[in-house]
Amino acid sequence: MLDIPATLMRGGTSKCWVFRRDDLERVGAPIDEVLLRLYGSPDGRQIDGIGGGTSTTSKAVILAPSRRDDADIDYSFAQIGLADSRVDWSSNCGNCSAAIAPYALHAGWLRPRGERTAVRIHNTNTGQLIVSDVPTPGGNFSESGDARIAGVPHAGLAVTLWFVDPAGRTTGSLLPTGRAAESIGGVPVTLIDAGAPVVAVMASSLGLSGFESPADIDSRPDLLARIDGIRREAAVRMRLATTPQEAAKAIPKVALVSAPRGDDHDLGVVMMSMGKTHPALAITGSVALTLAATTEGTVVHRLAASREPGAVSFRTPSGVITTQAGRRGESPAVGIVRTARRLADASVTLPTEQLVGFAPALAETAVLVP
Repeated sequence: MLDIPATLMRGGTSKCWVFRRDDLERVGAPIDEVLLRLYGSPDGRQIDGIGGGTSTTSKAVILAPSRRDDADIDYSFAQIGLADSRVDWSSNCGNCSAAIAPYALHAGWLRPRGERTAVRIHNTNTGQLIVSDVPTPGGNFSESGDARIAGVPHAGLAVTLWFVDPAGRTTGSLLPTGRAAESIGGVPVTLIDAGAPVVAVMASSLGLSGFESPADIDSRPDLLARIDGIRREAAVRMRLATTPQEAAKAIPKVALVSAPRGDDHDLGVVMMSMGKTHPALAITGSVALTLAATTEGTVVHRLAASREPGAVSFRTPSGVITTQAGRRGESPAVGIVRTARRLADASVTLPTEQLVGFAPALAETAVLVP
C-alpha cells in the first residue's frame, strides 16, 4: 500500500479530490491507472474506492504551480469513468474550477492580495485561462462565507470565475461548423465551443417541455440513446471524432434548451453529463450557452428572453443560475459565481500490488499535506 495525500473539496455542485501532480507522478505508475484504482473503477458503485458512484462525484483535480507567466496554477481535470476503465481528459469541469483558488490559498501556495485576491488558473485540458476572484477582506483568507447557489443547500465561500476569451478553446472556433443552427436527425441544434463544446438541442423537438426532472429523463433509455446519437454525430461535425463510435463520453456535452416559463430566468436548460442528466448545470456548458444566447441565429438565441444586458439566467433542475458576459482586462470573458468548501484533508491508500504498470523503484512514500 502507498499513502497519497489528497483533499476532498466541493466546487459548485460537484465534489472532487484534489491532488498535487508531484504526488501522483512519484507513484511510479501511469496516472490513469492510479486514478482508476483509487476511485474504485470499473464499478458503478465504486465501492472499493474514493469515487462517489456518480459523474458529479467521480472527478479528480490535479494541481501544480504554473510555469507560465500569465498563470499561478496549472490545473488538469480528470473525469473517472464508473463502469468502464477510462479516464477522460478531454474537457474541464467548471464547478471543480471553483475549488482551486481556495485550495491554493489554504495550502499557502499563494498569499492574499488586498480585499479580493485574483488567482490565475491555466486549465491544461483546454488551454483556458480562468481568473478566480476570492474575497480576502483585510488581506486575510477565510474558508467560510454566506453566499448561496442553486443546487447546494448550505451557504459557502463565494468564488467568482471568469473564463477569459473562451470561444473555440477545443475546436478553434465558436461555431465549429460555421453555422449558427443546423439539423441532426431532423432535430434543430447549435454546435458551439466556448468553455466546452456543447450541442444545444431544442427540447420540444424531442417531445420534451425542457422542465422534466432528471429522473424522468434518465428513466427513458430510448430517449437517452437518441440524445447520445445526436451527441456522437455532433462530435464528428465538430471534428472531435472521426466516427460517431469514437466520440469521447465527456464531450461534446448536450443541453436541452427551452423557452422561459416565468420572469426569473431567460432560458430553460437541462444538461446531459456522461450519458445521464446533470442535477444542476455544467459550468463550462453555461459558458457556451451564454455566448450562444448572444449569437444571432442559434437555437438558444431564438428561445432566450433578454432581461438584463450581458446577463443570462438559466432555469435548471436545481434552480436558477446566472452568468455575465463581459470583459476581463482587454479580453472578452464570461463570469459566474460559485461557492466552494474544503471537506477533508486525507491520506488515501493505493494498493500498488494491484497496479499492472507499477514500478517500485520509482515510487516514494508521500507525506500528508499539512
